[in-house]
Formats: sequence, C-alpha cells, structure tokens
Amino acid sequence: MNYLKLSILSASLGLSINTAFAANCEGVNEYPNWTQTNWQGVPSHATTGDKMHYNDKLYQANWWTTSVPGTTAAWQYLGACSSGERITPVQRYGKLKVCDNRVCSESGEVVQLRGMSSHGLQWYGLNKCLTEQSLDVLAEEWQADIIRLSMYVQESGYATNPEKFTEEMNKLIEMASERGLYVLVDWHQLNPGDPNYNLSFAKKFFTDVVSANKSRNNIIYDVANEPNGVTWTEVRKYADEIIPVIRAIEPESLILIGTHGWATFGASSGGSVQDILDDPVKFDNIMYTFHFYAASHKDYYRNVLDRASDVLPVFVSEWGTQNYDGDGDNDFDSAQKYIDLMEHKKISWTNWNYSDDFRSGAVWKRGTCSNGSFVDSQLKNAGVWVKDRVIENR
Repeated sequence: MNYLKLSILSASLGLSINTAFAANCEGVNEYPNWTQTNWQGVPSHATTGDKMHYNDKLYQANWWTTSVPGTTAAWQYLGACSSGERITPVQRYGKLKVCDNRVCSESGEVVQLRGMSSHGLQWYGLNKCLTEQSLDVLAEEWQADIIRLSMYVQESGYATNPEKFTEEMNKLIEMASERGLYVLVDWHQLNPGDPNYNLSFAKKFFTDVVSANKSRNNIIYDVANEPNGVTWTEVRKYADEIIPVIRAIEPESLILIGTHGWATFGASSGGSVQDILDDPVKFDNIMYTFHFYAASHKDYYRNVLDRASDVLPVFVSEWGTQNYDGDGDNDFDSAQKYIDLMEHKKISWTNWNYSDDFRSGAVWKRGTCSNGSFVDSQLKNAGVWVKDRVIENR
C-alpha cells in the first residue's frame, strides 16, 4: 500500500499516521557502501558527521570510524528508516476499555495486545535498555502493541527518589506514545508484598503520573504488581483506596489489579478465583492480572487462568518461558500451551523482560544495551522465541 492510499484510508478511519519515530534515509549511503574510501590505505570508513543506514536504521558518525553502524559508540542513532506507511496500535484501536471480560478497542472490538515488559527502571530504564533505538525496534521490528514500564517501589526504586523516577516514567511514556504503543504503567510493589504498605507512595505516584498524562488515550495503570503474603481482602481494600485517586483525574482509565499469591488468583498461596468472585473490586473498567513462568507453572496454573478468564476480566501482565525467578532453562512446550490458550481466549499479555539482565528471561544478551545494537543476533533463545510470538499473525 503506498503512502497516498494509506493517508486516504487513515483519514476515512479518523486516524493520523504517526511518523515521529521515522528518519529520512533517502539518498543516504547504505552499509557497506561507505561514504569515504581509499584514504591513506584504509579501504572504507566514515568521518565525523557522515550518515549511513543499516538494517533500516539511520546513523551518524560521531568521529572517524571503520565500525559497522550501530555497533559502537562511534555512531549516533538518528531513527528508524520509514516510509510512513505504518498505522500504529493506538491509531487502530483508540482508547481501550473492558467488554466481555476482554480488552476492547474504542469501537468495541475485542483486542489481544501483545508486547514486552521492561525490567526495573532503576536498573534498565531510560537511556539504558529503553532508548529511542530500542523502542523503535520494539514498535517497528517486533510490531508490539504495548510496553509495560516497571516502576519498582523498593529495591533502589521509586521510594529512594520519587521526583526523579516520576520524571523518568513520564519521559518513557512520551517516547512510547510517539511510537503509537500502549503503555502499561506498572506499580511494581513486590517486597513487602502487602500493597497497603506503600499506599501513600502509590497515591503520590499515580496522582503525579496520571495528571501528567491525562490527555493521552494509550495509558493503562497497574496499581499493584504481585501482592503476596496477604489475603485477597487486603488487596481489595487497597484497590478501593487507590482506584478513586486515578479516576478523579482520568475517569475512563483502564486499571489493572494484581491478584493474591503473586498475581496467580491465589494459586501460589492456597487461595482461589472464588476469593475474588466472593469479594470483587466494585469499579467498572478494571481487570485482574495473572502471572506465570512456564517452566514452574504448568497444568494446574493454566487451568486457573482458563477458569478465571471465563468469569473475570484477565490481563497476563507478566510471564516467562523459564522458572518463576525468570532464570533457568526455557520450557517452550509449556509456554506454547499458554500462548495457545491466550490466543484462543484473546487474553492480552506482556512478556518479562526487555533488558540485557544476566538471567535467561531477559531477551537481550549481556552488553546489548550499552552497545546500543538491538539486532536479532543479540537476542537470547527466549528473545528469539518471544519475538516470534509477538509478531505472529500480524
């Protein structure tokens, strides 16, 4: 489809084509056709300011270099080469809502979002593993719908510097939004497991972030990552406190709530789906989260997800192909059974995680983020497998 035809289609749908992420590569040398050749016996090189595109990305040389574009600090990333022919997920689906226990588009179409979760922003966030280039890769090459931004509260996270981390969250929301991605703002409370422990922090965080982004139509809020060591009743009480804070600023926001037992509907703590059915959160446009790690959580947990999604709105906001600690051998057979279930029931998901952490669950090999070379050869085994599942049937 050419650009003119797409423009007409977009106008008829009330859409605009998002090209904020695009770079103009027309007329620019493509690697390995070097800008400079045969200089003092060097067969091929670039000098300061030379531009070159490689793997559909545009780079500019910071100094004299013979390195492959994008593989060393000699190159500055300028953007993804694009003809502007991409309609983004947000343009296609608009403001999301809950209908029929699923994520639905603004027009009421059931939508299955597929994408990635960041690792902790304090370790792998802004200008580390989340950069202009890595987000272009996620949006353009992976064709993801959504990115989950994980704001740890403790563990050197938000509690250490609320202003700094709020600023970074808002900047990452802006960067993801420019690429037409949905953003899942994840309040990653984990230890202690009782979300009420961080209630005052949560109220400040969501007040600040929702206020800064209330004009956007692509934000989802997860108010409690993995409640643990507490009953569902305590989690529901927390939800009753925090949801009104968000809704007072953005009344139509889609909100996710972590379930007890590390977001397993109590499966990992002796609880059950029935706990929530007996004492549901009494707000509209909310969903409950489920997490799994395929090597640890097999048939029993899959059955819990299957049953829960029959009777409640469910979003799988974190999962991996490894053990529950995000490490160890990949169990792709077990993971595929989950993928098939989520595809069949149109359950939206984000995979853990889009970083170069040493664990097997981080999709990038160690050193990828510092080198800034987010290419397929840098993917771990899990990264190759998960990328295929994000792209599948696009």
